[in-house]
Amino acid sequence: MNATDNRSGAGSDAADRHLPVLLQRCVDLLAPALAEPGSVLVDCTLGMGGHTEAVLEQLPAARVIGIDRDPQALALAGARLARFGDRFTPVHAVYDEITQVVDEYAGGAVQGVLMDLGVSSLQLDETDRGFAYAQDAPLDMRMDSTQELTAADVLNTYDERDLARILREYGEERFAGKIARAIVRRRAEREWDRSGELVDLLRAVIPAATRKTGGHPGKRTFQALRIEVNGELEVLERAVPAAIEALAVDGRIVVESYQSLEDRIVKRAIAQGTTSSAPPGLPVEPETHRPYLEALTRGAEEADAAELERNPRSASVRLRAARRLRPTPEHLLNRTSTHHTAKEDRR
Repeated sequence: MNATDNRSGAGSDAADRHLPVLLQRCVDLLAPALAEPGSVLVDCTLGMGGHTEAVLEQLPAARVIGIDRDPQALALAGARLARFGDRFTPVHAVYDEITQVVDEYAGGAVQGVLMDLGVSSLQLDETDRGFAYAQDAPLDMRMDSTQELTAADVLNTYDERDLARILREYGEERFAGKIARAIVRRRAEREWDRSGELVDLLRAVIPAATRKTGGHPGKRTFQALRIEVNGELEVLERAVPAAIEALAVDGRIVVESYQSLEDRIVKRAIAQGTTSSAPPGLPVEPETHRPYLEALTRGAEEADAAELERNPRSASVRLRAARRLRPTPEHLLNRTSTHHTAKEDRR
């Protein structure tokens, strides 16, 4: 984790390469918490800086700490946001490190947190990153190019059982076992290294009738590999509770998810905070069991027709937001800590 120079040059203009999803809705939800001088937003998924730019332009009292694991995205966003000077601080980190980032760069609780999850436009559009199944590329899929594990490593080294589990759990792929067997059988002849070859295998393995109604045959497998390579769900499981704990009272969190596995994690974390933890049947709800979050959206909001026309990549977005009412009760903090410790022990 380290701060980066926000004057870094970049060959392309980030504003021309990315159209933020539900941009104004995100700003409007965050605005009441960022009106006072010195208020701080942590943009946990900075990307190319579109959401952060809108916050800095529309909310002049706020400053933004932008986190991203992708050095290329940080360089592009840094060039785009350099005009805001010290109101913007870019940090190279994974967003489950939000506690450390806030301690180091905010010096205390913050007023806003934004998460725009999933793969970024930059990563999809850069052919050599291997995220897009529509283009032949090296099987990379690393959001942070400084890490070691790639999609090719997963395909070439994981056993058939683990491959099937990843495809089933992370891709919700009906034919996970069949695909895993075919992957292992093919690598006995030649190692995996190109995404086009994987798409060809998927077209051959997945029944034609399913391909007619289930979308591109590579969609679920590519999603599963990307999640595994980047540890996305494990990171999110840690990051959402940590982000809520980083919020000051009256602070707000806004999260945009793009697939059901992400949205389920976000929904669960917010539901814990918006629901009484008192045992059922008590005549009076103890103060320590009252909700510590207030939901700002009714369920998950989706893109409307105008947003879909403007930005087709918003089709799958699910937006949830909440406001902190009071500190998290101690007994719930302990429960969260125990949950994560147990999860770590099972690895």
